Amino acid sequence: MHNKVVIAGVGMVPFKKPGQSEPYDTMGQNATRSALQDAGISYGMIEQAYAGYVYGDSCAGQAALYHVDINGVPIFNVTNNCASGSSAFALASQAVESGAVDCALALGFEQMEPGAIDVIFPDRPSPLARHENAVARAMNLSEEERAAPPALAMFAAQVDAMLQVGVSEETIASISCKARQHAQYNPNAIFREPLSVEEILAMPPVFRNLRKLYACPPSCGAAAVVVCNEGFARTHGIRDDVSLVGKGWCSDKKQYFTGGVMDVMFQALSRDAATAAYEDAGLGPEDIDVIELHDCFATNELATYSALGLCPEEDLDGFVANGDNTYGGRYVVNPSGGLLAKGHPLGATGLAQITELTLHLRGTAGKRQVEGARTALQHNGGLGSAGFVHIFQRS
Repeated sequence: MHNKVVIAGVGMVPFKKPGQSEPYDTMGQNATRSALQDAGISYGMIEQAYAGYVYGDSCAGQAALYHVDINGVPIFNVTNNCASGSSAFALASQAVESGAVDCALALGFEQMEPGAIDVIFPDRPSPLARHENAVARAMNLSEEERAAPPALAMFAAQVDAMLQVGVSEETIASISCKARQHAQYNPNAIFREPLSVEEILAMPPVFRNLRKLYACPPSCGAAAVVVCNEGFARTHGIRDDVSLVGKGWCSDKKQYFTGGVMDVMFQALSRDAATAAYEDAGLGPEDIDVIELHDCFATNELATYSALGLCPEEDLDGFVANGDNTYGGRYVVNPSGGLLAKGHPLGATGLAQITELTLHLRGTAGKRQVEGARTALQHNGGLGSAGFVHIFQRS
């Protein structure tokens, strides 16, 4: 059975810097209540719930959702690094599509600490060791460099790899500038003040060629999405004009680790997920109007352009210089401000992306609205690795 998956309701809380947010369980319940209100249904109509997060104890999903109600609904906790929220959505949508349930909830939240993401359990094997070793070999990282927080060292290597293929520092910096420009109209974003390329490049690198403002900030927040089938939507008066039309989910392949840094660092994963999603939807890159993609670092956004088929890798400078990634260009990428400006509370990110895209497809995104948006693409990756691309369409 393949039921149509309707995006019944979306909700999120404003993202905050660490130390400025409410606790994860409060953020989670508020995002859930917002999504339920948007759908016009009660929590009692949810048949399964999936909660995505990284920095939390087991059953944190129950802690958040029990504030909404304690009614026996099965709750599954999901962790897949930065793709935890997308993983929760994938499972919820799969349950509806397969006919296992009529209505499901995907919730994501994160309460983070300041500073670069580091190893939490140093007394046991790291799930990122294979990726770290592949990057270290490819980029000749010294022992001192390898002692840095993994995300810092690996994404610094991504910056170096991009510079080596001829992408300019001005192009990389302009991605962070675009993020701020888009976020100025997003009340849920952390950073809404403008930045210039000159300001970004004036800041000294923090690791190799990685500059501070090439990176997204650690953040706290929550987002939720309610999905259902068409029959459930009709019965309960739920709007059914936005639906999931294509999906691509994957993990790493062996060959990623024998290629270059870019294949280890998301690009191959993203390409495979996008290929599967386009095939599932019967669409191509040329059909997409608006995109929310995983810009954890400015270079990751650039790498994803070619992975999604938006432009050839050798044309990245021109693609950006021509404004083909913003309003008035071929695609509007990250109208929310993306992870770079909106923030990146790991478990909430994927669901916040879907929330943003749903608003554009409904035509209710306010000053951020992408005019005439009919088809939207969401891209999210978790290092270790988990890749997701979802395509949504307005009927």
